[in-house]
Amino acid sequence: MGRILGIDHGDVRIGIAMSDETEFLASPLTTVRNGKSAVDEIIALIKDHHIEKIVIGLPLNMDGSLGPATEKVRMFSGKLSAKTNVPIFENDERLTTVTAHHNLREAGLDGKKRKGVVDMAAAQVILQDWLDMQS
Repeated sequence: MGRILGIDHGDVRIGIAMSDETEFLASPLTTVRNGKSAVDEIIALIKDHHIEKIVIGLPLNMDGSLGPATEKVRMFSGKLSAKTNVPIFENDERLTTVTAHHNLREAGLDGKKRKGVVDMAAAQVILQDWLDMQS
């Protein structure tokens, strides 16, 4: 067992979460601005935290079909896999941002504070969902 990185890919920000070493619990880690250096920043996180697996949220349409956002994520995933040997798994991310907003609202964060952490929280939901399915 080892640490797993969860990724919520967005057009502006990329939310990052990480599991504990037992691969039981996901926690928010950081956000990375989506731009030219995003892949390199994530590669640095992979090295710094000794990541053994990556789970990236796959944005499917509500009917389960693939859409334009799916292609963006798969292109990003391809760039990431070209720079690391760490295996990358896709996980259905439908409604994860809605769930993340709900969880943050329940935790008492207002709209402005939620905006800054919702990407990490969505990555946490994606990763926790994947971890739960593995056990």
